[in-house]
Amino acid sequence: MSLDYKAYLFVHFTGEHEDGEQVYFSVSRDGLHWNDLNEGKPVLQSGIGEKGVRDPFVIRSPLDNKFYIIATDLRIASDKGWDAAQHRGSRSIIVWESFDLVHWSKERSAEIALPYAGCVWAPESIFDEEAGEHLMFWASMVKEGDNEPKQIIYSSRTKDFTAFTKPEKYIERGNHVIDTTIIREGDAYYRYSKDETTKCITVESSGSLSPSTFSELHSPVLDNLFGVEGPEVFKFNDRNEWCLMVDQYATGKGYLPLITEDLSSGQFRILNPEEYNLGATKKRHGSFLNLTETEYNALTEAWGTTGR
Repeated sequence: MSLDYKAYLFVHFTGEHEDGEQVYFSVSRDGLHWNDLNEGKPVLQSGIGEKGVRDPFVIRSPLDNKFYIIATDLRIASDKGWDAAQHRGSRSIIVWESFDLVHWSKERSAEIALPYAGCVWAPESIFDEEAGEHLMFWASMVKEGDNEPKQIIYSSRTKDFTAFTKPEKYIERGNHVIDTTIIREGDAYYRYSKDETTKCITVESSGSLSPSTFSELHSPVLDNLFGVEGPEVFKFNDRNEWCLMVDQYATGKGYLPLITEDLSSGQFRILNPEEYNLGATKKRHGSFLNLTETEYNALTEAWGTTGR
């Protein structure tokens, strides 16, 4: 049964400062104008592992009617540096779960069985309807033989974000690749990733989730949009349009929305600043969830909203 969506949740972190690498919530009625929850303070905090999280991804699971948040176990504000984070970082993800988006479990750590990985970054998931399980994917820095270490996207399957199948390569390119996100529309899957060499977002499409079936889509707008990462895409509740959000990390401007009426076209319109407002806090690599009216009301009643 499809749900009647009326609003949106944005789960994100805010940057490399004292509490910036924790989980923040924002909500929106239209997907373009956002209000921060909890007075712009973290809703969830990790006190285990690296004691910080980045790239939180929120999941609505049809298997157990739970919501999950999975995130990178990383705190750059601890001053270990990006080199250590990539080559000697955490191989675990941090997981929260909830039945209502308001009451969340204590955070737990799940180690990914990829022994040669230097890190596990930006875990995301899409529900594989045919297989009846979640396909989780992430980026790991891996050194193979005499080759230079490289960021590769790996995948694993799970039903509960506790037990995972053995990781397999999902995307490997000549360049480093990180920050993959996937959305399904009709019979097609669209896969967006960050090319770490060109600092652009690439897009591919396929009729299945099998890694060998994806082919690149031409997208002049994305090819010429540099210094962005953390792509996230969601469908608007009230129309056949999609919003692709990209994190403008190079300029420190936070997220930028791009709009399309056809994911298969690769064509996007970059919104002008007066067309959107992302709220009081700068929003870094996160994820979006379409909400029912009941869910939206529960979130705002629990944490209140901070106006723009």
